Amino acid sequence: MTLLFAAQPTLAARPQKTLMLIGDSLSAGYGVPAGTEWPALLAARLKEQRLDYSVANLSVSGETSAGGLNRLTAALQRHRPAVVVIELGANDGLQGLPLTALRQNLHAMVDAAKQAGARVLLVGMRLPPNYGNYAREFDAVFAEVARTAKLPVPPFLLDGIGDQATFFQTDRLHPNAAAQSRLLDNIWPALLPLLK
Repeated sequence: MTLLFAAQPTLAARPQKTLMLIGDSLSAGYGVPAGTEWPALLAARLKEQRLDYSVANLSVSGETSAGGLNRLTAALQRHRPAVVVIELGANDGLQGLPLTALRQNLHAMVDAAKQAGARVLLVGMRLPPNYGNYAREFDAVFAEVARTAKLPVPPFLLDGIGDQATFFQTDRLHPNAAAQSRLLDNIWPALLPLLK
């Protein structure tokens, strides 16, 4: 009997790996009930599929790539993630911030995460076409950073819903609760290989 009790902690001691998400309001669950945002759905899917990860969602509404970069070092030290998902850039674009800074910030975040031993998924973002040349150059930043850093092709978080008003809150910027599972489905094919 004593041997059985002594063995139990060893059997249960397999540490769970951490998937760390650093993003903006699109991942922070702005305007949707707690527990319905796509990172919460991701945590549930990981559990359902018996993938041994916990989700540390460090997303902050209004965050820019510079803000994410400023928070990243401490977050990497605290959570020691096996996988890092970077979902930033939308606020840079909506504010018309310089794309050279966005590119540098994303590169620096990817490099820091890799140096910490994490696998990285960069989530793509796009701007409405009425932003003109800036929108085209903005869109290309994500593919360029991923290509240079040898990352998977960045999935566009809002793919398939960006032009459908029924999936957005009244501000027409933030996806509603009905859209959250679609957001998860958009990144899942690129994320899954990093988890195995």
